[in-house]
Order: sequence, then C-alpha cells, then structure tokens
Amino acid sequence: MWERFETFKPKNSLIRKYIDYYYLDIKPDNEINEFRCFPHFNNTISLYKSHIQVEKGHVKFDKEAQALQIFTPIREKVLHIVQSGKVHRIVIVFNPLGVQQFYRHLNFSDYITDFEFFSQKELSRIFSADDTETFTTLLDAFLETRFTSFEHSTVEKSIQYIFDHCDHFTVTELAAIIGISRQHLNRNFQSHLGVSIKKFHEIVLFRKTVNEKLFENPNRNFTELAYEFNYNDQSHFNKTYKNFTDNSPKSFFDKGTVLGTEDTFWRLEP
Repeated sequence: MWERFETFKPKNSLIRKYIDYYYLDIKPDNEINEFRCFPHFNNTISLYKSHIQVEKGHVKFDKEAQALQIFTPIREKVLHIVQSGKVHRIVIVFNPLGVQQFYRHLNFSDYITDFEFFSQKELSRIFSADDTETFTTLLDAFLETRFTSFEHSTVEKSIQYIFDHCDHFTVTELAAIIGISRQHLNRNFQSHLGVSIKKFHEIVLFRKTVNEKLFENPNRNFTELAYEFNYNDQSHFNKTYKNFTDNSPKSFFDKGTVLGTEDTFWRLEP
C-alpha cells in the first residue's frame, strides 16, 4: 500500500444530500505527522483502522487496537493533529445538519470518541477495500441503513439564510424573519450545531473568503476580498483570520496546502 490522500463524493442520492464528501488518508511509512486544520461549518467522523487516542488531537498506531472512531463538531479554533505511526483513515464530512440524519442525541459541545458510529464488522469491510469505488459503495450503504429523517425548520431556514446572505447579515434581522427571539435562535444553534449563530455566521463568511481565494479567483487581493464580503475594513478582515487561523491572511494562504479535490486546506508541519 502506498501513501494516498483522496477525496470522493457519495454516489447515493440520499446520502449526497447530507454528506459533502469522504476522504481517504493513508501513510504506511509514517513515523510522526503533524498538521493544522481550520474552522469549518462542516463536522466529521474520522475512522482510524488501528489506533488509540493519546490525547485530544493525538492518535497513535497500535496493531492490537480496534478501529478508533472520532466525531469532530464544528470548531471555532485551529485543530492541531498529531498522527504517530502508520495511518489508515477514512473521514466522512457532513454538512451542518447532516450527521443528525444518521445519529441522534449527540453532544456537539466537544469531540466524541466513545460512540460506535459503525460496527467493527462494518469497519473491517471498509478498511479491507482498496479502491474508492468500493469505499463509496460501502459507506453509502452502511449510512443508508442508519438514516432517519431529522427536520428542524428553524435551524434549516436559518442556515440557508446565512449562506444566502452571509455578507449582509444580522442576528436580529434573521430572528425577525424566522419569527422567534434571538435567545431562542441561539439556543437552537448551540443545541444542534454546538456554536452560537453569530459564530456560525463568522465561520461561513470565513470559509467563503477562503474558497474565493483558493478556487474562484486566486489573484484577488485581501483588500478586495474584505470589500466583497462586506467586512468593516481590512483590519476586521485580518482580525478574523487571526482568530480562526492564528495567522495573517497572507501567511495562512502561503503556508497552507490543498489536499484532494474538495476544500480540504491544511497547514502541514515540517
């Protein structure tokens, strides 16, 4: 087996509604690998073939260990990851309310490492596959067996409104449109997404500027980006990047690496 990082989309039309993509991360000769990943409006389930968790963010290969399953909620801060020993990992990237369609009663306030998202038998089949076609078919099928429609019109409408109006948005205006108080709206977001509505909006806006710079118009300068996405000024734009990446915008883009064909953008440590 060789080193690989691949992103791939679900094929099942039902699954595609709730999962943005999967990715495969294999490092058979890895000794230690460190990287930083940044706030996103998606949440993920990471499946490690034979690992134990040393501490939050640090996983270690152990050939005697069962598969390690980690749920990562929407985050406000940089996540520093350390992988010790060889890596065989598959990650499911859900849209904001996607995971609730398959797993209920999760706590979105922190990482979850003590929940069986997939059985060991299912994981054995997944990790035995060696091509993305098979991964996709298995993941789609196993998730479909767990599907139970989850609907929350207030949060769904709010999320869509934020995506559609993220550069001209206020919580007060949204609360009036939805017809509930700001406090009630915030409680819904904290309960179902793990962050406040204001923070969710800030993360969406941040990721839209990242996408614009990386994939839509790489030549656009930061002043233009700040203006286009209605930041108060360049200082506000820079402060947002500092809060979410611990770097200035220039340093963030200069030091980051796009992995796969989706929006995975990490800073790989030397």
